[in-house]
Amino acid sequence: MTAKFKSDDPDIRGSLPAIKRAARRARELAARTGTPIYVLIKGKIVNLNPKARRLRAKSKRST
Repeated sequence: MTAKFKSDDPDIRGSLPAIKRAARRARELAARTGTPIYVLIKGKIVNLNPKARRLRAKSKRST
């Protein structure tokens, strides 16, 4: 993901790095807690946390 425009506004210039930091922290938190993290990839909703998928499948089998 690259910026296709330049801006004089420092908030605009800093928004992409802030979004990337927030996404990285969300993935780290999901991995630590075993919770799912959903994103849209090629038009499909995908859970990026394989640990959460395993835990969810395990809980479905035990019920």
